[in-house]
Amino acid sequence: MTFRSICAVKGVKACGMKEGKFGLALITARGTAAGVFTENLVKAAPIELMRRQIKKGTMEAIIANSGCANAYTGKRGYADAIAMTEYAGSALNVDQDLVGVASTGVIGRYLDLPLIQRQCEEIAPKIDRTPEAETLAAQAIMTTDTFAKHALVQRETFAVGGITKGSGMIAPNMGTMLAFIYTDADIGAKPLMLALKQATRRTFNRVVVDGDMSTNDIALCTATGEAGKVNSAEFSPALEECCRSLAKQIAADGEGATKLLEVTVKGAQKEEAAAKVARTIIESPLVKTAVYGEDPNWGRVIAAAGRAGVDFDPNAVSLWISDENMRYPLVKSGVIIADLKKAKEAMHGRKVIFILDLGAGNEEATAWGCDLTERYVEINGRYTT
Repeated sequence: MTFRSICAVKGVKACGMKEGKFGLALITARGTAAGVFTENLVKAAPIELMRRQIKKGTMEAIIANSGCANAYTGKRGYADAIAMTEYAGSALNVDQDLVGVASTGVIGRYLDLPLIQRQCEEIAPKIDRTPEAETLAAQAIMTTDTFAKHALVQRETFAVGGITKGSGMIAPNMGTMLAFIYTDADIGAKPLMLALKQATRRTFNRVVVDGDMSTNDIALCTATGEAGKVNSAEFSPALEECCRSLAKQIAADGEGATKLLEVTVKGAQKEEAAAKVARTIIESPLVKTAVYGEDPNWGRVIAAAGRAGVDFDPNAVSLWISDENMRYPLVKSGVIIADLKKAKEAMHGRKVIFILDLGAGNEEATAWGCDLTERYVEINGRYTT
């Protein structure tokens, strides 16, 4: 039996189902918990509820639906989010106040509660610790995703696994993504929250597909403690590695995308300055369309960096393009040395990488995105119809 992610973590079970565009997933795992949420002023009802419930620092289960975001739905939407925790609590025999809830789908529509209740009752007896059950849960939360997203990081004494969904409406301060992450490490709620916030800042918050910030972004992490005590110095890198894998899968599966775009910015005075430049380049429509057309118009990368609001000397920068196997120089210390034929060759594959050295310091950061294609317009031009 080969585990792909969350069900490799001791103490975690899951299952899900999909009926047309309406899916439901249930996950059980008892332990300390932490969460991070969208920074959009317009927050979906499940986000408002979870921002309160996560303060308990513990969780026993998660219920998540796809097809309806339950966002901008007022008091009724908040009551519906509570109803979802009631359904899960009853079906799984756990305290509803310890049930996490998440939704994704169309904004401004009310939940079909009878459907969700029925699905919940059907799924609950089937939750299991198997790859098949985990796959059903991961598929249940998909919307425009083209594949289910899993990640597993195993250390000598503990594991970190996660599933996520995300394809469009992806921007820093999270994208339209639901991420459910689990570890069997024994770690307290406070250090778990600190580790999740840092991992999110360095991974999920550095993914841009289209620059639109969602109303429903949520990442929840539960630690079952069944593998014993670990220290934060050992745990944090493992959590970050898991989140990075999930983030890159989201970027690669951007709506209509044909290429994963990765930008590493080096030589910055501060890490956040490097991240700001990398995100600005990643979200540039001109960069994204050039990548789609395999057009080595690298000047757009330099131009985007210049409007990021970070101070550096344009005449000191160096820039490379890579397909992950070969790396070709475009600019060296402000001097153009580009071989456009080789640069174009580096854009033929599924992954295009730019490495930009600002020549202003020693800090660096990486961001991920995708190209912008006609298919993105087709998907989003008729999203509700």
